[in-house]
Amino acid sequence: MPGLLRGVARTAAVAGTATAVSNRVSRRQQGRWAQQDYQEAPPQPAPAAAPPPPPPPADDMSSKINQLKELGELKAQGVLTEAEFEEQKRRILSS
Repeated sequence: MPGLLRGVARTAAVAGTATAVSNRVSRRQQGRWAQQDYQEAPPQPAPAAAPPPPPPPADDMSSKINQLKELGELKAQGVLTEAEFEEQKRRILSS
């Protein structure tokens, strides 16, 4: 009986080692193939940027009023300085 157990244990150790080596070789080979595919693949073009939204109509007074209100809120919150506020207000009114 001890000889039988020793044989089973040896077989299990050999099989486990063979499985571990086989798995390592497979992973290594897959890594090489992936790297090879990456190097051979042509570079993909960058996706096109979305076009900017169309500007609001120039003669739409309600749009200008809304922009001026938002500008006033930004100034009140301290996001814009007095000079920045005046510059942006001038741009809105001249458009």
